[in-house]
Amino acid sequence: MEQSRVVQCSEGERSYHIFYQLCAGAPVALKEKLNLKDVSEYNYLRQSNCHSISGVDDAEQFRIVMEALDVVHISKEDQESVFSMLAAVLWLGNISFTTVDNENHAEPVVDEGLTTVSTLIGCGVEELKLALSTRKMRVRNDDIVQKLTLSQATDTRDALAKSIYSCLFDWLVEQINKSLAVGKRRTGRSISILDIYGFESFERNSFEQFCINYANERLQQHFNRHLFKLEQEEYIQDGIDWTKVDFDDNQDCLNLFEKKPLGLLSLLDEESTFPNGTDMSFANKLKQHLNSNLCFRGERGKAFTVSHYAGEVTYDTSGFLEKNRDLLHSNSIQLLSSCKYHLPQTFASNMLSQSEKPVVGPLYKSGGADSQKLSVSTKFKGQLFQLMQRLENTTPHFIRCIKPNNFQSPGKYEQGLVLQQLRCCGVLEVVRISRSGFPTRMSHHKFARRYGFLLLDHVASQDPLSVSVAILHQFNILPDMYQVGFTKLFFRTGQIGVLEDTRNRTLHGILRVQSCFRGHQARRHLKHFQRGIATLQSFVRGEKARKEYANLLQRHRAAVCIQKQIRGRTKRKTYENVHDASIFIQSVIRGWLVRRCSGDIGLLQFGGRKGNESEEVLVKSSFLAELQRRVLRAEAALREKEEENDILHQRLQQYENRWSEYELKMKSMEEIWQKQMRSLQSSLSIAKRSLALDDSSRRNSDASVNPTDDKESSWETGSNHRARESNGVRPMSAGLSVISRLAEEFEQRSQIFGDDAKFLVEVKSGQVEANLSPDRELRRLKQMFEAWKKDYGSRLRETKVILNKLGSDEGGSSDKMKKKWWGRRNSTRFN
Repeated sequence: MEQSRVVQCSEGERSYHIFYQLCAGAPVALKEKLNLKDVSEYNYLRQSNCHSISGVDDAEQFRIVMEALDVVHISKEDQESVFSMLAAVLWLGNISFTTVDNENHAEPVVDEGLTTVSTLIGCGVEELKLALSTRKMRVRNDDIVQKLTLSQATDTRDALAKSIYSCLFDWLVEQINKSLAVGKRRTGRSISILDIYGFESFERNSFEQFCINYANERLQQHFNRHLFKLEQEEYIQDGIDWTKVDFDDNQDCLNLFEKKPLGLLSLLDEESTFPNGTDMSFANKLKQHLNSNLCFRGERGKAFTVSHYAGEVTYDTSGFLEKNRDLLHSNSIQLLSSCKYHLPQTFASNMLSQSEKPVVGPLYKSGGADSQKLSVSTKFKGQLFQLMQRLENTTPHFIRCIKPNNFQSPGKYEQGLVLQQLRCCGVLEVVRISRSGFPTRMSHHKFARRYGFLLLDHVASQDPLSVSVAILHQFNILPDMYQVGFTKLFFRTGQIGVLEDTRNRTLHGILRVQSCFRGHQARRHLKHFQRGIATLQSFVRGEKARKEYANLLQRHRAAVCIQKQIRGRTKRKTYENVHDASIFIQSVIRGWLVRRCSGDIGLLQFGGRKGNESEEVLVKSSFLAELQRRVLRAEAALREKEEENDILHQRLQQYENRWSEYELKMKSMEEIWQKQMRSLQSSLSIAKRSLALDDSSRRNSDASVNPTDDKESSWETGSNHRARESNGVRPMSAGLSVISRLAEEFEQRSQIFGDDAKFLVEVKSGQVEANLSPDRELRRLKQMFEAWKKDYGSRLRETKVILNKLGSDEGGSSDKMKKKWWGRRNSTRFN
């Protein structure tokens, strides 16, 4: 239907966008292979004087097209073939013709356009020239070749371009459907989208608007049947009180198009078969046969008017016959079948199968042609019937698009244009039915399940119809705002909103309570989880710290041992090197002296023969004596070094012995301290028990004595005097507190001295490094212990005196017990 756009464009309107995108965005290698040029150099594209659209990047759009082809799994070879066919269509428009005789017969000019087309489609130049300039006809049993005129040759060229583009479009749709059919075969379901603009009415309406408006009439009837007829039938079937709403039916207009044999399409096909038929003869035939039809009105000249559902549209029959005829001759189909590339061959086979296929289905039932060559309108009508059959077998949903203005400018709203579109699309009738009808409907079961929880439990447990009626009564919905059918509830516009608001508020409250409870549970679980994690982390970190400490201690001990071994080895190596060097120096000097002496003796013997023997002997003897003195000094120095080495060995042995003695002393001192600490601790515990016994015996004795005799008691510490207590309990408790403080001090001091002694032992053994002298610190610690021990003993003695004074007024039994305790304490202390 839109094939004419390939070869002819209106002023200010572009052809198909893919041509401009190909010229602008094709890679350099592809441009060179397809011999692509600028858009302005192609006759098909420059006739509209519109080469670009503001805000649209054709190169970027071409990149998107290539990505889309990759998505639908079209191979790179097929993509290159597709672009070759598009370039061939463009170059076909540049083929020019020249007349060769007086009868206006034409032949193509052999130029760049002709050769490029033959290269792109894969045929010979002569074959292409013959297909564009001649027509082969079969008369009875003979084949006649007829030369074409200039206009016929131009039509043949344009028909070939349109056919290539149309076949390419069909092939791409087939490939996309094959790619998408994988999911359909897997699920058995599919979603189809039908995109159609709607009714078209321009100042000059041609064959394209004729076909588009015919398709819209058929789609509008489907829309009316789906929304009007079926909806009202549903009201009647469900038994509700309903008065039918009348609406305009466009069946008369469809009969005008499809009636046989005096319909618009039938008369168009009939006139197209006549060789001498013209647009004017077609218009006259329409006025002759269809003037009695209420939907048709003849106009002056070649025009006629059809009363569509959307309004009246006047058509100009100029070009109707040419666009309806299939001008692609058998020569062109044979040319495509002889090409060496697979796409032209596929196009030729598809065209041959379509031309030989009889018309079947709805078109055949309506009286269509059988095995004859199909016209454009016949093909269009067959495709439309197939589309309608597909729509009848699916569940359609409609989206109406409204154009705000005819200038394609934002922010501008034309009320008349919008109202006309609403009227043309049947939206006003839909609104009228919706207002008078019941657009919201819901089955009893679904309604009770959705809103039943708003009722009480004993009501919600009834059957769905009773629950639905109870809900309607509870929320005071007026009876004229709903209808109760056999299986469904029907509501007018806006009535279901009250129930939805109440339901949403109730659900919101329920969800709020649930969220608070779940939040409380989540926080409780989180705290429990955090405590568990903290406990686990503490165990893990403690274990890790202990392992690291043990490893560090082991490494420290190993380092100390390695250092000791390395230092000893270094000292031994140094000693051995010095010893070997000394021996080597001695051997060298002694050898040199021996050799020197033997050489001097030879020289003396040789000189005695020639000169004064006595002088030379004196000189050599003095030199020899000097060498002997040097040797003696070297031997004395060597002996001194050996003696120093022996002294160093002795000192090292002494240090080792002293180290062993220190270790034994420290161990013995630690044992002594531990014994003394244990003795002191036992003394303190005995003192506590004795004081407790004295306190209990004193209380028993006080019970039998006159209270006036026991009111006065005193005890003295040094020169200080304290006041007398009434019953003697406070001095005794004070004594117990003194003993407790002494015991606490003993525990603290014993812990401190024990830790210090252990630390000094580790420093002495090399387990811990510290910048201090362990011997000196050990002596100082011993002095501190002795001083504290002396002070602690004096304080114990003072405590003894105080306790003796406190118990001086008590019976002999308590004195004996105290003396016995102090005797045990002194015996334990000095053992």
